[in-house]
Amino acid sequence: MKRPFAQNIALLLILTAIFSCKNEVKQDTTKTDKINPVETPAIPDAPEGMVWVEKKTFLQGAKDTDQYAMPREKPAHKVTVDGFFMDATVVTNRQFKAFVEATNYVTIAEREIDWEDMKKELPPNTPKPHDSILQPGSLIFNKDVNAVVNMQNYGQWWTWKTGANWRHPDGPQSTIEGKDDYPVVHVAYQDALAYCEWANRRLPTEAEWESAAQGNNTNTIFTWGNDAAKLDANANTWQGVFPTKNESQDGFEFISPVKSYPPNSIGLYDMAGNVWEITSDFFNVNYYSELDTSKPIVNPKGAEKHFNPNNPYQVEHVMKGGSFLCHASYCASFRISAKMGVSVDSGSDHMGFRTVATPEMLASKE
Repeated sequence: MKRPFAQNIALLLILTAIFSCKNEVKQDTTKTDKINPVETPAIPDAPEGMVWVEKKTFLQGAKDTDQYAMPREKPAHKVTVDGFFMDATVVTNRQFKAFVEATNYVTIAEREIDWEDMKKELPPNTPKPHDSILQPGSLIFNKDVNAVVNMQNYGQWWTWKTGANWRHPDGPQSTIEGKDDYPVVHVAYQDALAYCEWANRRLPTEAEWESAAQGNNTNTIFTWGNDAAKLDANANTWQGVFPTKNESQDGFEFISPVKSYPPNSIGLYDMAGNVWEITSDFFNVNYYSELDTSKPIVNPKGAEKHFNPNNPYQVEHVMKGGSFLCHASYCASFRISAKMGVSVDSGSDHMGFRTVATPEMLASKE
């Protein structure tokens, strides 16, 4: 199998970022005639490991009081999203291993690189890298950074690691032995789709993801509410000076096992921090600004086309939630509205995914 890997190599060549209610029924008590009782729809039984996210109308995008909001998160707008099931955690190494053993699937990070395919998605006249670089691998965070010159130079803390993949997250000498409950990483959008097909699941839309992250809320900045002081207690993020010193005040220096932090109000874990989560929506920095926000948008599926002026050559999808690398001085992407783009063939050691399902999807398999 051939793999494009254009986004990962492009980062090293041109130093671009892979990142940049229940309805209340009121009875009329002035009437004396008998009123038929209103039946409340029953919540479906959730499949093992999944949580029911109730239908609701909420505010998607940046909130007025969010000091870290980016232009691509504005304007906030009301959306209505139907109910669905979501994985309580991101997909773990144990779950992904079961998929691979059942299907013999080979992830993009494990496939041989074809330069002829890759250069189609790179700027014209990009020179071919040395053959020693054009080897299967993935991006890992450089844990040995001592100083940075320019925070816009992402190449200072990212390293292309030959042999890095979901089985070997830090390179060929590393292992996931004893880490069954850690998020699977170094999986790309295409890998996530393959897993979803096997599991009879799909990736969430960005709107579904935000609905789930809100939990029982409809208008909060964080998945636990609006109190930024509760970040360290609720999410695995970076403390200290990014990217040179992580003080690990939240208990973990880098990636952590799932369920290491409290769930949100409906039982979903790590909706902020730990690893980024891939969604099905195209990443388009202008999408919100072009919406008709005069009325709630029902079940939005995202932009029709991808657009990122900082990375115009690759098709990108939205990723949500931030990771263990997020810090207020860098990306502050532990907020519900935060998002970045990632190309379909790119993986790293701080990106994973979780899946969703609808009652209709589950019924079709019975």
